[in-house]
Amino acid sequence: MESLKLTKAFGAQAADARLDLLNIQRRNPIPHDVEIEILYCGVCHSDLHTARNEWHGTVYPCVPGHEIVGKIVRVGSHVNKFKIGDLAAVGCMVDSCRECEYCKEGLEQYCELGNTGTYNSPDKHLGTRTYGGYSESIVVDESFVLRVPENLDLAAVAPLLCAGITTYSPLKHWNIGPGKRIGVVGIGGLGHMAVKIAKAMGAEVIVFTTSASKFEDARRLGADDVVLSTDNEQMAKYASKLHFVLDAVSAAHDINSYLRLLRVDGSLALVGAPEHPLPVAAFSLIPSRRSFAGSMIGGIAETQEMLDFCGAHQIVADIEMIDIDQINEAYERLLKGDVKYRFVIDMASLRK
Repeated sequence: MESLKLTKAFGAQAADARLDLLNIQRRNPIPHDVEIEILYCGVCHSDLHTARNEWHGTVYPCVPGHEIVGKIVRVGSHVNKFKIGDLAAVGCMVDSCRECEYCKEGLEQYCELGNTGTYNSPDKHLGTRTYGGYSESIVVDESFVLRVPENLDLAAVAPLLCAGITTYSPLKHWNIGPGKRIGVVGIGGLGHMAVKIAKAMGAEVIVFTTSASKFEDARRLGADDVVLSTDNEQMAKYASKLHFVLDAVSAAHDINSYLRLLRVDGSLALVGAPEHPLPVAAFSLIPSRRSFAGSMIGGIAETQEMLDFCGAHQIVADIEMIDIDQINEAYERLLKGDVKYRFVIDMASLRK
């Protein structure tokens, strides 16, 4: 058992409890670990789902947060990738088995034994659960720590660790670039990142939204065109015209209306997570050899690639900064979609 350090955090003690101040135990760095003082932590919808046990399986106390940016304050004796004072980031994973075929291919997110999530996963070091970024600091093996581009606003980098990589990975996998016309369905935490990244990759980007009030913002983000998805005439304009669709909607919606936008051999990748199954009509797929796929986050190497890409193209998330004691209010606003487009916690507020 590694020696332990008491650390201040914000978390939930039960599914129906407000998040509040608590103390958690962190391990002191072992040879390949780095300790990161957390400067900023993004607020992901997954945090809310997990804290409230909406996906079931939450173990309490639960400390959410997997969009972490900070600086390294301690390093283990065998660490060679980082030094004290370096900026660093941690995303949705802090470990994996490292032995299965997917881990060896750099696809740790699809680890056969299951990757170790940054929070609410079994902690193989302490025998408890992992605790996330709503805390003063975190200790992570250097193999799962990322370098942060120093030319970007650090607070606005934090959401890249989930929203950024969740959209970058499928765009990269389906070879999005010049000459490709793609659709982005839903303009929220994920969708707004998809627009920015796809435009930087050189694609023509069409945004589909149920809200006319988002037209102006979608264009500001870089969309070449914006379509009101409830208007059949507007939707018909792009029937069989798109190479790829990234669907970032987590609510119930008609997936067939978007599959019909794909060209022959086009693909739709779902990154939103609707609660109930989405019915798919066979003839939305068969006549044009279309594919309906899903995608998760990226592996560590791909996440670093995404951060470097964002650094080179000056891409960050649109954020609203909050203090830690505003997190419960932020969760309620998140449920209403009242944020453009990602809350980020200034973790200095926890150290006051």
